[in-house]
Amino acid sequence: MPKDHARKKALATIKDLYGVKHADAIALLDHPDADERETLERYLAEYVDINTYREAVDYLRQEQADPRNQLLCETCGWTNGMVCPECPGCGCYNDQCSGWRHHEYADDDPDSDPYGCPECGAGGGGDPYGECCCYEDDDEVEAA
Repeated sequence: MPKDHARKKALATIKDLYGVKHADAIALLDHPDADERETLERYLAEYVDINTYREAVDYLRQEQADPRNQLLCETCGWTNGMVCPECPGCGCYNDQCSGWRHHEYADDDPDSDPYGCPECGAGGGGDPYGECCCYEDDDEVEAA
């Protein structure tokens, strides 16, 4: 397929998907940063009040300039808006701090399940009736 034909097809797809004009589709297709382009496409698809490429870029720049979205810790990826007031502040302390902020953002961690047994995982994953037998031996020893 010729390069021009593929570009025309890509532009038509963008216009159909996001309901933007031809000039906006060209600007979106030619956006230099692929990660930003993906974010701009998400804005156009999800936000009703963002209807043009310029509006999407303006909103992206506003989000990037917001101090709450600035990176707090390079290790865990937490931002200033995620800071925990009960510890030094970031997700590196998930296993050490029981603050509410850590539970709020624990959804990002697939190994974290506040309802499951930390050893066998029973009772977690949305199944509150899973039965943990990790400590049955301890109970029998105490009863004897």
